Amino acid sequence: MDKNVLKSSDLKTTKRRMAILAVLENSAIPLTAEEIYSIVIKNVPMSLSTAYRTLGTLSDKGILLKNLSQDGKTYYQINSHQHKHQLVCTLCNETVPIDDCPLSNVEKSLIKQTGFTITGHSLEFSGICLNVLSIINMIS
Repeated sequence: MDKNVLKSSDLKTTKRRMAILAVLENSAIPLTAEEIYSIVIKNVPMSLSTAYRTLGTLSDKGILLKNLSQDGKTYYQINSHQHKHQLVCTLCNETVPIDDCPLSNVEKSLIKQTGFTITGHSLEFSGICLNVLSIINMIS
């Protein structure tokens, strides 16, 4: 992650911030604070509360996107100004990224109908993945 992202948001460049950003930059899916912390702590000393504060600051500055999921957990991802969608298994929490936005046409229609400038949206599908379904089928 480019250090200028922090500087342009009037934030100091610290090892902790850079480590958190690196973890999220290298992740294909959004991560919880606990998941981020468990990776960062291997290389950079910090407390879990520091991780939460740092994630909050980076979210407040618009560097990260923060979404509350149906599982009640908050997930973080780099704000690439290109939104992402995902499928989430409600039983094992497997997450599969969706490449295309299924709401593009809906968004265009809403802009046309309302005159709104839509600045973003979030979409999460939940269900049961094939791995869990195969286990359920073996048991039944």
